[in-house]
Amino acid sequence: MTGTVLFDPLVPLPLLIALAVVTLAGIGLALWRGLSGWALRGLSALVILAALAGPVWQVEDRDPLSDIVLMLEDESASQTLADRPEQMRLAADRLAAEIESRPNTELRRIRVGDGDGEGDTGTRLMSALSDALNEEPRARVAGIVALSDGQVHDIDRTPDLPAPLHLLLSGQDDDWDRRLMVKNAPAFAIIGEPVTLSLRIEDSGAVPETLGPLAELQISVDGGEPQRVTLPVGQDLELPITLPHGGRNVVQFSTPEAEGELTDRNNTALIQINGVRDRLRVLLVSGQPHPGGRTWRNLLKSDSSVDLVHFTILRPPEKQDGVPVDELSLIAFPTRELFLEKIDDFDLIIFDRYKRRGILPAIYLDNVANYVNSGGAVLVAAGPDFATADSIYRTPLEPVLPAEPTARVIEEHFRPKVTEDGARHPVSSGLEWAGEWGGWLRQIDVTPVSGHVLMSGIEDRPLLVLDRVGEGRVALLASDHSWLWGRGYEGGGPQLELLRRLAHWMMKEPELEEDALWAEVQGQTMRIIRRTLAPEVGAVTVTRPDGSSEELPLAEVSPGRFEALYAGPEIGLYRLREGGKEAVVGLGPAAPREFEATIATGAVLEPIVATLKGGVFRMADGLPAVRNVREGRPASGRGWMGLTARNAYETRDVRQTPLAPAWLVLLLASGFLIAGWLREGRR
Repeated sequence: MTGTVLFDPLVPLPLLIALAVVTLAGIGLALWRGLSGWALRGLSALVILAALAGPVWQVEDRDPLSDIVLMLEDESASQTLADRPEQMRLAADRLAAEIESRPNTELRRIRVGDGDGEGDTGTRLMSALSDALNEEPRARVAGIVALSDGQVHDIDRTPDLPAPLHLLLSGQDDDWDRRLMVKNAPAFAIIGEPVTLSLRIEDSGAVPETLGPLAELQISVDGGEPQRVTLPVGQDLELPITLPHGGRNVVQFSTPEAEGELTDRNNTALIQINGVRDRLRVLLVSGQPHPGGRTWRNLLKSDSSVDLVHFTILRPPEKQDGVPVDELSLIAFPTRELFLEKIDDFDLIIFDRYKRRGILPAIYLDNVANYVNSGGAVLVAAGPDFATADSIYRTPLEPVLPAEPTARVIEEHFRPKVTEDGARHPVSSGLEWAGEWGGWLRQIDVTPVSGHVLMSGIEDRPLLVLDRVGEGRVALLASDHSWLWGRGYEGGGPQLELLRRLAHWMMKEPELEEDALWAEVQGQTMRIIRRTLAPEVGAVTVTRPDGSSEELPLAEVSPGRFEALYAGPEIGLYRLREGGKEAVVGLGPAAPREFEATIATGAVLEPIVATLKGGVFRMADGLPAVRNVREGRPASGRGWMGLTARNAYETRDVRQTPLAPAWLVLLLASGFLIAGWLREGRR
């Protein structure tokens, strides 16, 4: 309980000051004139002024409040290394017991994880401290103690501290660690061309003198057999990597764990690079001219990533018009150069209404068949000539073509439609306006011998047939009227999209694979996707970085597409396997922030600790004693750390008693006035 004199003026303060000035002036004038009652009249005026000032005696009933100490316990991933968990537990429990045993003191224990589930954000110590201070009265905070390795990743979010901050460092003086860093990793690279990555192996901490200047580096792509090279430690190295295939390539770099190092979690780096083709080289051979002859040319020329070589046979050998050859403006068809010497330079060969005319000898077409078996792609856009005796089917290409002509050409209206396999195949699934397409007017009757029929026409006869032959791919479009869609006939159809997908499937673009297994990664969660033409699939086997595995069922989300979500328990390389298909995927960042620097240090927090004269201590040297210090005084010393006593309180009741009650003011003022009047009258 405390008592204090307070003033609560009955009139505005400026008016009260003015009255006081007038009163003092009157007293001075009376004194100068020598009036006998000046003193008594002055006292009467002062009594009135004192009453107007409103003096009161205030008594407060106070309850003292305890001091609050915030203790931040770093439980991030780097604090799980070596003996740090046990070291942290013992230090936190002992310090908590000592603080809680102090009189008039409360302890708040705050556990700090890896970004609180926000991803690879590192240790968010200052964010946790800011949140804790927002929940406590700042006037009661006597001190802040952080138990950590000092590797804080949100130092820029340091709040205004109301009390000294002390840091207790985990770890040992002789800790050392080796770290592998990938300094630059492009998101895309050209298939078959080397891309240069910058690598560095760095040692930190108390590195043993017996450790050599070189370290081994292992490199593997998509989990394959690793290649081994030797690198100097502490130096940047430019390392060329060549991507073997298109789509995502998972490249893993690792260096073996050295004896005595703190952890091997930062000895591995995963990067994912998408392989893209520099240019797609296409050879288009047009035979019989027809209204849709420019369809393929316009499509392929509109794609800036395609290099097109187009030959149209305008003057076949049997044509005799008497014009001398040296007067023609036509270019001779370089058959030998294209079909023998440079055929492997092309990613796709298209025969548009081509038939046998003696221009391409059988040996050349036999070479095309070998080209397909070795990984090439051939697309045949068939016209009426495909059904004749001069059909390209009656050549050495027969073994690789997926359908055989019946020699029948059907000239009638029909609307193309997608088959059951086509609804599951990425080439034909999801095309716009399915079922509402315009009609075509001609179809070549063929009998499938292999592959899959994606689209059908008259009486469900095959219209688009795709097949894999050896390492290559073959497609047959049994009509030359796709150009009607482009002209808007009966509303048209998705001509460009269908032909684009078809050409890119032939060139093995990963996003159009009909039998594939892959995963899309977001943070520590992956969406596993299995695409297949089969009506059902089995469970996918997920093999974790530690070698353990589990099976995960897949659910069909659309025709031919099965998915499942999987949350990876740790960072690293995961292997997926289902139905003979395998894939690898990396979860987590290439270099987790928690393991970028693992050696305990006070350098990061030292500037913040020094602002309020706190201290940095090592747990390995023993816990410092806790004592009270006055605000503004040094809060740490050799073997001790200080808490600032706040002396906070809560006011329970307030009572005010006027010091100048009305009756007393009236009595004193009138008494002084009467005494002054009597004094003046006697004189």
